Amino acid sequence: MAFARHGLIAEGFFNGAVARILELQRPDGAIPWFDNGVWDPWNHTESAMGLLLAGRREEADACFAYLRQTQEKDGSWWAEYGSAVSLETGRYEGSGDEPKRRDTNFIAYPAVGLWHHFVCTKDKSFLQDHWPMVRRAIAFVLTLQSPEGEIRWCAPDPATPEDDALVTGNASIYKSLDCAIAIAEMLNEDTQAWRQALARLGQALRQKPHRFDRTWEKKDYFSMDWYYPVLAGAVRGAQARRRLSQRWNEFIAKGKGCRCVTGQPWVTVAESCELTLALLAVGEAAAARDLFSWQHQWRAEDGSYWMGWQFEMNRPWPEERPAWTAAAAILAADALEQATPACGLFTRASAFDTLQDP
Repeated sequence: MAFARHGLIAEGFFNGAVARILELQRPDGAIPWFDNGVWDPWNHTESAMGLLLAGRREEADACFAYLRQTQEKDGSWWAEYGSAVSLETGRYEGSGDEPKRRDTNFIAYPAVGLWHHFVCTKDKSFLQDHWPMVRRAIAFVLTLQSPEGEIRWCAPDPATPEDDALVTGNASIYKSLDCAIAIAEMLNEDTQAWRQALARLGQALRQKPHRFDRTWEKKDYFSMDWYYPVLAGAVRGAQARRRLSQRWNEFIAKGKGCRCVTGQPWVTVAESCELTLALLAVGEAAAARDLFSWQHQWRAEDGSYWMGWQFEMNRPWPEERPAWTAAAAILAADALEQATPACGLFTRASAFDTLQDP
């Protein structure tokens, strides 16, 4: 089922970004990070969302088919890691056979992609077909929620024995749970337990900072830890606006974008586009438009987006054009221009609100 689009997406402004995602997509439907790069279900799902907004439903549906085919019986997915990007060269130097882990944030995120697909297409049969996949994934993730509300970042496999929860990952899970609940309600499934889990997780993110990043030395180092609770909807209203304003000057390089990490002359396009969505969620439309407008200077000649830009050296760093970066730009444009039915997915109070007209 087709859906109406307008603005930059319909005009073909992102053709180069879309082409980059398609260039990376493998015949089996998987979309890795980079050329010959690693794969995980989060970035794969984000890329599928970008393809769908651009009208490439067949390729987007292939992404969901791949997720169904690769999901483990317990509801999890394995994600490939390792030294994906060398800090010395800025290039991917992995073999494609890096160690695998089961990241709870990544496992939950297909729920966001599936709800996004439904809001765009209104294809309830597609939603029903993929519901078992989402149900199993969320059930697996919630087995790793503590009584305090936070969710362990990774399944306790031999490679990841430490028990910790990460702010960004848990915020993303919050959004995934929100979308999973919307899917369940659309299909008349019981959501009581999931709603209770969502409430506990939100309370932990808002009121229990000591429950996160307990083994991570660089707390508050990444910009994602700053804006993700707002982007995901766990922190809202005046509290959200205060949160964004408190570290704005620390992370924002005017005329360039959002720094990936504090204190470094390096802005990243995906983080800038996600922050654009967070700003829209708190009513800061002018700041959102400015921030997004700065990102187009970081496009390659073919119209795809560099992962980031080292502005003291004035060069892309790393020299990669990830699929998820392209998708993040398309999602931000959709929200700014209210270009498709899914434009409010990250800017409205709940996932179910996206069924209403913009």
